[in-house]
Amino acid sequence: MRRPDIKKMQAQCDAFNEKCPVGGKVRVKLDFVDEPFETVTRSEAQILSGHSAVIWMANVSGCYLLDRVTPI
Repeated sequence: MRRPDIKKMQAQCDAFNEKCPVGGKVRVKLDFVDEPFETVTRSEAQILSGHSAVIWMANVSGCYLLDRVTPI
């Protein structure tokens, strides 16, 4: 099993945070939902438990991978 690339994930978080501050509007591809959901961030993007680059959002349960979230 490959170890997560912490530097790559941190760069992804930094780039996301630069484009989208806390409270910024985003679209997220939710589980089991066809249409993207529009909401706002409620945290900075961060590395979760050393394995995933994620963001927490308003009106969304849990956090989502940055790959599924687009700033608008």
